[in-house]
Amino acid sequence: MGAWTGELRLDAEERKGKTVAKNVYFQGALKVMRPIYHDHSGQACYYLLNPGGGYLDGDRYKMRISLDEQAKLTLTTQSATKVYKTPNSHVYQETEIYLNEGSFLEYLPDPLIAYEHSRYKQKNVVHMSKNATFLYTDIITPGWSPGGERFRYDSIQLINEIYVDHELAVYDHIKLSPSTQNLSGLGFMEGYTHLGSMIAVGEQSDALLLDRLFHVMKDSADVCKSGISLLHVPGFAIRILANSTQVIESIFAACLQIIRQEWFNTQPSFLRKY
Repeated sequence: MGAWTGELRLDAEERKGKTVAKNVYFQGALKVMRPIYHDHSGQACYYLLNPGGGYLDGDRYKMRISLDEQAKLTLTTQSATKVYKTPNSHVYQETEIYLNEGSFLEYLPDPLIAYEHSRYKQKNVVHMSKNATFLYTDIITPGWSPGGERFRYDSIQLINEIYVDHELAVYDHIKLSPSTQNLSGLGFMEGYTHLGSMIAVGEQSDALLLDRLFHVMKDSADVCKSGISLLHVPGFAIRILANSTQVIESIFAACLQIIRQEWFNTQPSFLRKY
C-alpha cells in the first residue's frame, strides 16, 4: 500500500462549555478550516476541504476523529465529493471515529458524485461509548455522462461499522455495481437515481421520535420512497430513494431539526455552501 493522498487527524475536547480542538493535523489533499460556532451551545463545526477539487485514480484518504467527554462537533465538507474516472485503481477513503462519554458527533458530508467509469470504496469505523451520540448521513448521486445514461460509474461501496462499548452494534454495507446488478430493478434503486442514508445511534432514541420521523417521510411519499428501521442498539437507520439530491436533503433537514430538538433542545445549523 502506498502513501496516503490526504490524511487528517482531529482531536477535540470540551473546555468551559465550548468544544475546541486540542490536536489538528493534516497533510496532502485533505485540509480542515478553522472551527465555526453557529450558536451559543458551544458545539463546533469543522469543514473538510479537498484542494484538488475531486478524487482521482488510485487516491487514498485517511481521517481520524476523536471527541473527549462531553465534546460536541459537527463535521461536514465544503462541497460534494466528486469521483472521476479510475482506469487503474479505485479511490479509497477510510475514517476512524472515537467518541467518549457524553460526546456527540454529527458527520454530514455533502453528496458523493460518481462519474462515468469511476470506482470508489469508503469505510467508516466508529468506536463509541454507550452514552455517546453519533449521527451520520450520506447521499449517492450518479454523475454526468456524455450519453446521458444512468449509473455509468463502475462501482460504489460504502461500509459503516459502529462499535458500542467495544461490541459491534451496527454493520451497514452498500455496494452498487451497475455491470453486475440491475440497479433500476426491484431490491436496488427501483427506478430512482439517488440514494440517501441516515444512521443515528443514541440512548435518547425512543418510539415517539421514530413516529415523528416516519411522518416526515410519509409526507414526501409522492416524490421518493423511504423507510426507517430500528437498530439493535438505541438508534435507527433511514433509507431514501429519490430522483434528486434536493429531495433527500430536504427530508434529512426536517429529520435533523426534529432530532436536534428532541435530543439537545437546539436547532440544526445551516451548513449549505451554495
